[in-house]
Formats: sequence, structure tokens, C-alpha cells
Amino acid sequence: MPARVLVVDDEENIRLVLRTLLKKKGYEVEVASSAEEALGRLDPFDPDFVIADVRMPGMSGIELCAELKARASGATVIVMSAFGSVDLAIEAMKAGAYDYISKPFKQDEVLLTLRKADEREQLRRENRALREAVRKQNELGEMLGKSEAIQKVFRTIEKVAVYPTTVLVQGESGTGKELVARALHRLSPRNEEAFVAVNCGAIPEALLESELFGYKRGAFTDARSDKRGLFEEAHEGTLFLDEIGELPMALQVKLLRALQEGAIRRLGETKDRIVDVRLIAATVRDLRTEVEEGRFREDLFYRLNVLQLTVPPLRERRDDIPLLIEHFIERCNARLGTRIRGVDQKARKLLLDYNWPGNVRELENLVERAVVLAEEDVLGPADLPDRLREPADPVASSLASGELSIKKTARYMEETLIRRALEKTGGNRTSAAKLLEISHRALLYKIKDYGLA
Repeated sequence: MPARVLVVDDEENIRLVLRTLLKKKGYEVEVASSAEEALGRLDPFDPDFVIADVRMPGMSGIELCAELKARASGATVIVMSAFGSVDLAIEAMKAGAYDYISKPFKQDEVLLTLRKADEREQLRRENRALREAVRKQNELGEMLGKSEAIQKVFRTIEKVAVYPTTVLVQGESGTGKELVARALHRLSPRNEEAFVAVNCGAIPEALLESELFGYKRGAFTDARSDKRGLFEEAHEGTLFLDEIGELPMALQVKLLRALQEGAIRRLGETKDRIVDVRLIAATVRDLRTEVEEGRFREDLFYRLNVLQLTVPPLRERRDDIPLLIEHFIERCNARLGTRIRGVDQKARKLLLDYNWPGNVRELENLVERAVVLAEEDVLGPADLPDRLREPADPVASSLASGELSIKKTARYMEETLIRRALEKTGGNRTSAAKLLEISHRALLYKIKDYGLA
């Protein structure tokens, strides 16, 4: 959605010049000949920016600034002042204006001031989102995000956490499935008991059964004493089985029995032990396909799939990337003693445009690498790996992430081509449409669809 600018000036030619200039640059513009008229248009137009003259008949630009501040308007105010009235402009800034432009103004000066104001507002929004995320961090742990995709996950976590129902968490590698499991535990009535996590693919098959269920002394050669298994360790708490798709068939049978009967049997014993465990399982595999191909038991799949929660990949929640970057920088600064203040605009764009096949884990590792190697206190393109600085092949990036959907890959390619066309034409949508060989109307629809406005 284009930014909205309300121009307030009693001189008609100034209003006309600014309206023409800003509309040409893609802004949505309305004009008012007085501060009183501007206040009347405030609610229906809801401007992002107000450009107002300091000296006007009736209410002055300074008084307009004070009134906007009193109304808690979210609009950023930029005032215009003729030569010799700089003191008035400074007074307006004290009243709440962001910056001022001297009359007669240059068009580039107006555009630069708006761009700076827009960048400042973006940073303020991100900081507010970060503070809100930090406020919720005690509830959701390391999980951060403001995008609708991840907020949907947060809402589901908060809704189902209070129930002891089994949850199946699905998502690509690096999306944060264990963080989801920990958040479910933290928000549950079991939060004062143990959270036990095990990666089913990281333990040799021969040892996995004894790790899960424990063993009796003498059950096998090295069993020199009794040992509790992870099910018993998680009694009255939560057991998280990561990479559940790697579980061997024989153990799938025993896991199903443990879930159905609430009891386990240690290796070498003849009697059951009652366990009260809330199970959360996670996988990168499509378990339904695994069932169809005979690699996963159908009855266990349905027992696990009571509540399914899918964590979106980072490429589907790009709005969260700036927030995550700030979080990881702050954490690196605290842990490593570094003093990185943020990333510049060029580096930010590279980070936003990258497809992130390794998801949040890849972003976290990349930020730490950049923080360690940075020569300045602000991260720039030179601090990022070559793969981000080189133009991305949308198809290759999609395949690298494990995506095989023709429909999704076509969307990645289309979005990339639109981004490149807009960059090449300096944001001129008519010219970009010609390069893309589509209608201007179709381009506007796709820009809105991909969130490129």
C-alpha cells in the first residue's frame, strides 16, 4: 500500500507542485488549504505524513503540530518555512514536527526528507514490535514475530497449551519446532515439571529403546544398574520427540502402546510402570506420505496427529526478518561483548530478498558470523556471505529449500522478476509492466498480492 501524504498550504501553486511530484513518485496525496481543513480530513484519509507550511491564515503550522500531537495522530509532520523563519520551524519541531524544509524547496529535498522520515517510522515500528515481542517472551520463549503467519502459530499455541492432548509439530528444518514445543510446555499446567527433548534421528537404533523406556540391571552386558528412561524422566511433564519420522518400526509399536495405555516397560522387566506424559512430536517429513509408503504406522500417525501445528518457513514470514535480526544482534552483543547497532539499508534489503532455505536457524548463524567479522558498528553488505550478495535464482533457491511445488516455485520466480523490474525502472510501474510484458493493472494486482507496495 502506498504511503499517504496530506499537503497543507494556503498557496495553491505549492499544493499543486507537491501533489504532482508526490503522486509521480507513487504516494497517495490529498491537499488542504488550511490547518482547519486538514484536521477535517485527518480521520477519513488517515495520512502517514503531513507536510504543512508554518505560516498560514488562521491556525498556524505550529498549532497544527500541537493539535496532531494532542490527538495522538500517527502521522509524521514535516513543516515548510520560508527563508528567515527557521526559528519558527524549530519551534514547530519542539511542538512535534519531525523535520523542516526551507522554501523555496528543491524537489529532491522533499523526497529525501520523506524517505528519511519513512525509514525512521519503520525503525520505530520495528522497535515497538520488538518491545511487544520481548514482553511476550516469558510466555513464548525465544519465539518472535509479528507476521500473520507466525501470529497464527502463537494463537494456536496459547489455545492448545492448557490441554494434555498430543501435538504434532511440522515444518522445515530450522523453523523452530522445538521452540514451539517448549512454548506449549511453558504455557501448560505442567510447566513446573520436566521438559525432556530427544532427537529420534540422533540416537543409534540399538540404544533408542533403552533411552526412551529405560532398563533393568543385567538386561544386557553394559546394564550395570537400573536406569530410568526418558518417559519416566518426563513423568507429569512434557516429552518432546523430535524427528519422529526417524523412529524404527519396532519402536513405533512400543510408542503407540505407551501413548494408548499410559504405561511403559523397562528393558529386562516384566511389569509395567505408569507414566503421565504429555507428548509433543515433530518432523520435517510428511508423515501421511510415510504411512502410504509403509515407513510409518498408520495407527501411530493418527494417535500423534490429534492436533497438528505447522511452523511456516521464514520466506513466508518476511515481515519478521528485521525483528529477528535485531533480536539476534542484541543477543550476540550481550554474549560476545560486541557493540553492533544494526544493519544498513543495503544489507537489510539483501537479507529481506534472500530465500532462507535454512530458515530462522540460518538467519541466526549468519547474523552471529556478521557480528563477529564486522569492521564497523553497523552491518553492511560486505559483512554478509557471498550467497546473499549474488543475484538469487528463485528456482534454485526454491529447490534448495526442498520445495517441489510447481505452483509455489512459479510464485517465487514471478515475485523475483517483479522486484527486479521495479528496481530497474526506479519504481516506475508503467515501465516495469512493459518490461514484464503484462498489463499495468495486472502488475498493480501482483504488487499488492506479493506485498511489494
